[in-house]
Amino acid sequence: MSFLAVLFALIIEQARPLARGNWIHAGFRAWARWTSRSMDAGQPHHGWIAWTVAVIVPALATLLIHWLLWRVSILLAFAWSVAILYVTLGFRQFSHYFTDIRDALDDGDEDAARELLAQWRHVDASELPRSEIVRHVIEYSVLAAHRHVFGVLAWFSVLAALGLGPAGAVMYRMSEFVARYWMYKSKLPTAAGEGASPALQQAANSAWGVIDFVPARVTSLGFAVVGSFEDAIDAWRSYTQRFPANAPAASENRNDGIILAATSGAVNVRLGGETLKTVFSPGTSQGFQAGGLDAEEPGITESTPGREPEVAHLRSIVGLVWRSVVLWMVLLALLTLARLLG
Repeated sequence: MSFLAVLFALIIEQARPLARGNWIHAGFRAWARWTSRSMDAGQPHHGWIAWTVAVIVPALATLLIHWLLWRVSILLAFAWSVAILYVTLGFRQFSHYFTDIRDALDDGDEDAARELLAQWRHVDASELPRSEIVRHVIEYSVLAAHRHVFGVLAWFSVLAALGLGPAGAVMYRMSEFVARYWMYKSKLPTAAGEGASPALQQAANSAWGVIDFVPARVTSLGFAVVGSFEDAIDAWRSYTQRFPANAPAASENRNDGIILAATSGAVNVRLGGETLKTVFSPGTSQGFQAGGLDAEEPGITESTPGREPEVAHLRSIVGLVWRSVVLWMVLLALLTLARLLG
């Protein structure tokens, strides 16, 4: 059932993706905003209470509805899983920027590529050379694919196998979203009642680092299997520590660093280097889709070995990601078949 739910969700998402700013994602954003306003009193335990309400309550509500529908009809429970995965899982929530930037680079329009990259990540990309545009697009795209697809698949598969339905997908995506959204809110004027306290940010970042710990390693292992295995594993072991400035929380740094290092080895491309300066705009809504603010301040990381990033590497990344999806689907199919036969 898990295999079919994921398959149907991916097909529907490819055929009819959710529009940016849709009412479902707007509802998630409103929920995160309400919990921070109502429960963030600046103390560590308040931060954890707010995080629990923002993340665990929607996951439990998803689970309760799944159980109720299961009692009525297996088909209704299946449809519910497909609907939840459609909202939380999918490439089309971020891939249009990747495609547009790749097309602009193919056409030799580097200015358009820089502008699209700046719009996507809300960064200053005005002086990036061509190779650095490609490098940043690779890094952002791989992490977005992990957070939108592989991380969701990991938590959904595990909890669905335990009879918890699609609750894992909701928990994973909400955990990622609130960590990013509350970091954005912390930059707004506190007097306006929009800020997020350091305690709230710390709780969200710590929880996100723990929740993404295993999925990040599973994604990296998948990239190694479908890419250059020996080089990916070597890069994972040797160069993960070269990505210390990609996120505000140390645990998230390690998770992201593992994925980027494994990607570098899997397709033999140089990753790492100077990070881009964040361009903060209070009027820019941080949606449910991964994007926007990822770092407090720009920094410099050491580069991994590998070829200089080229446009051809973008096609290699697409192939790497889709082969990983096929690997996931095969594993889910085998798991589903084993459960049916057992």
